[in-house]
Amino acid sequence: MNDIVYYLATMAVLFCIYNILTLGLNIQFGYTGILDFAYITFLAAGAYFAGVSALPPAAGTDQEYILGLGWPFPLTLALGAIVAGVLGIAVGGTILSRWNLRSDYLGIVTVAFATICYDLVGNLTPLFNGWFGLRGIPQPLNRLLNLSPNDYTLFFLGVCVVIMLALWFVAHRIYHSALGRTMRAIREDVDVAATFGKDTVKVRMLAMGIGCVYAGIAGGLLIEFIGGIAPDSWTTAETFIVWAAMIIGGQGNNLGAAVGTLIVTVVFIEGTRFLPPVPGHPLLIAAARNIVIGILLIVTLRFHPQGLVPERRARFPRGLHMPGAQMPASSLSNNSGAGR
Repeated sequence: MNDIVYYLATMAVLFCIYNILTLGLNIQFGYTGILDFAYITFLAAGAYFAGVSALPPAAGTDQEYILGLGWPFPLTLALGAIVAGVLGIAVGGTILSRWNLRSDYLGIVTVAFATICYDLVGNLTPLFNGWFGLRGIPQPLNRLLNLSPNDYTLFFLGVCVVIMLALWFVAHRIYHSALGRTMRAIREDVDVAATFGKDTVKVRMLAMGIGCVYAGIAGGLLIEFIGGIAPDSWTTAETFIVWAAMIIGGQGNNLGAAVGTLIVTVVFIEGTRFLPPVPGHPLLIAAARNIVIGILLIVTLRFHPQGLVPERRARFPRGLHMPGAQMPASSLSNNSGAGR
């Protein structure tokens, strides 16, 4: 029974982490229309810097890495979030303010950026221990609590739930604020938004930075939960998982981000682990899993092309019209009478 509880708690922790990731990507693409295919790289930035700030100095160990500050939680998580956010603003400032690329070109540039970061981290061993990655990250607060593995998983789940709900609340407030309305106007048509005086570059850079902070927080929680990270942990496949979760759930919708994370990461990906092996071909189970996951994604989008929880479009009450639209005759007569 304890093993079942431990398994469910572990899945719940991973759900919280991926939901934070999906919320951040939703702010970038779902709100603002930024096509960021390097999003998983910012998770790696948050994870690496949270890890090296939690680890002691590298001297005398069998690993190579920078910093080695030995900081406690949550300072490590804050550093990872700040580094990811600053990196996101720097990338956004280069791509958006200097080149002002549209969505398709922006996607190509972010793919190139992710490839550069992947090869750089893997080959420069003194940064983060190269292709071997970081390991032995101390568990947050467990030195003080001294909990068993199962109890600590439940404790860490509580921490993740609190952080996830706080970030969900922030995303919700952004969506319903003037900033959120400007983001969605830029998503629909950046030229029209600029015509109405909106600083589209500044808003897009802000959305890029906020989304990357979310990714950095998710990365910090991930490395402090599993105890390590390597370049193989943040490949194109991981990027695909986050994008699939957002699209399946419904882009531009925070509830949809949660539903998509649950469906993709728990039901589709984890559920297919229980597929029976192919008789006589034990190595085909991985390929069979990918085929089943692909079919499930295609079928879901076939019947729900806008996602399982589509974004609710703003609706104006009857009689309320946008500027330039023809007003009802009754309104015109009332206005003419009032001016006499």
